[in-house]
Amino acid sequence: MTTAEASPVLKRAAQAVTDRDALTPEDVVAAVEAASTRHETPCGDGMMVWRSWGRGPVVVLLHGGHGAWSHWILTIPTLAQRYRVLAPDMPGFGESADLSVKPGAGDLARTIVEGLDAIVGGDTPAAVVGFSFGGVIAGHVAQRLGDRATALVMVGASGLGLLRGDRPAMHRWRDARTPEELKAAHRENLALLMLADRRRIDALAIHLQTINTRRARTPSRPISRTPALRDVLPDIKAPFTAIYGEHDITAQPDIEARGQVLRTFQPETRFIIVPDAGHWVQYEAPDAVIGHIEEALG
Repeated sequence: MTTAEASPVLKRAAQAVTDRDALTPEDVVAAVEAASTRHETPCGDGMMVWRSWGRGPVVVLLHGGHGAWSHWILTIPTLAQRYRVLAPDMPGFGESADLSVKPGAGDLARTIVEGLDAIVGGDTPAAVVGFSFGGVIAGHVAQRLGDRATALVMVGASGLGLLRGDRPAMHRWRDARTPEELKAAHRENLALLMLADRRRIDALAIHLQTINTRRARTPSRPISRTPALRDVLPDIKAPFTAIYGEHDITAQPDIEARGQVLRTFQPETRFIIVPDAGHWVQYEAPDAVIGHIEEALG
C-alpha cells in the first residue's frame, strides 16, 4: 500500500504523530489506536491484546521491558503504509493477561506465536522486529517460526551475554507524592536510560513511560541479563539486522561487540549504529529506524 492508498484513518494517525507537539499525548495515542484493529488471543487465564494496522507482508513489532505496543507509536503509521503491522502487548504487559507461570523467553515466544497463528494463519510468513527485551523475545519467536521468519530485526537488543557498564540509579517513581513529582521522575529516568537528548523528552514520551511502567508485571531484566538471545541465534535462518543508538547506555561499554557476536552466527549481519540517539532509538530517530527496518524487510 503506497502513501496515496493509505486509508483516511491511517493518514490521520500519521498526521497526529507528525503534529504531536501540538496535540495532547492522549490524542496522539487515540489517533494511532483508532487506525488499528484489535485482536485478542489466549494468554494464561485471560487474553493477549494485539493491534494491527495496514495491509501487506506481516511484520510483528515487540516492545521492550516495562513497555507496551506504544513503544513503536512513532513508526507504526509509516510502516503500515507498506506492511501489515501487528504489535501485541506481550504477556504481563499493558492490557494483556499474565501467563499462569513465571515466564521465560520461550514461554513468552510460544504464546506470541500461537496468537500470531490465530490472527494471520499458521503458514503465513512474518518478519519479527523487537526492541530491547523485545529483541530477545523476537529471537525466540523467529526460532519458533522457522522458515516462516523472513527477517529478524533487533533494536537495542539485550540478551547477548555481554557485560554491561554501570548504570545510573533510576528515580523511584513509585515514591512520587504528586503528579508533578511523578512526571519529573519519569522525565529523569527517560534521560538516564532511554533518550540521549533531553530536548527529545516530550509530553508523549513521558505519558507513555508513565502508563507503561505502571502496567508492567512480567519481570524482564532477569531474562535480558542472560544470553537468552544468543542461545537461539544458531537456530534462526532469517537474516539478521541489528540497530542501536550511538549513545545506548545498555550497550556500553563496547557497542561494537554486539555486532561481533551476531556476525559469529551470520557473517552478513547488518549492524547499524544510529548517530545521536540513545536506547529508545525508534522514538528518538524514528525516520532513520523506519528506513533501516524497510531495508531489512526488502
